[in-house]
Amino acid sequence: MKDLILKYKGSDYDLSCSETILYAANEKWNLGLDDSHFRMVAPFSGGLLTEDVCGIVTASLSVLGILFTDGVAHQSPVMADAAKEFLALFMEKLSSINCGSLKENYRDDTLGCRGIIIEGGLTLEDIVKKYLKIKKFI
Repeated sequence: MKDLILKYKGSDYDLSCSETILYAANEKWNLGLDDSHFRMVAPFSGGLLTEDVCGIVTASLSVLGILFTDGVAHQSPVMADAAKEFLALFMEKLSSINCGSLKENYRDDTLGCRGIIIEGGLTLEDIVKKYLKIKKFI
């Protein structure tokens, strides 16, 4: 996941944090997403454009929804568990899901939020690996 994040956060692309996560996840897990899906997460950028909930978090939750939702949300316990665990791990690693707080504490003047995106992407990767195994046994 890290290599894909570096690819999509590189100079050849001009993607936000949320877009970077979705592009990387699409390639990693062959999600089959098209341009409309990528545009869908554009408003998640910059913490819902208000430095509120981090776009890395919202895009990661979107990926978990794509992978683990069976029909509708309330019929998808694997998705719910995966989302809750992702949020808990993200909080454990970075102490916040708030874009403004994350930028204040972790943003680099040169690399921007790249380190936060990598950490979030690796967390997403761990959760997906775990819950794909669980889903196979259900």
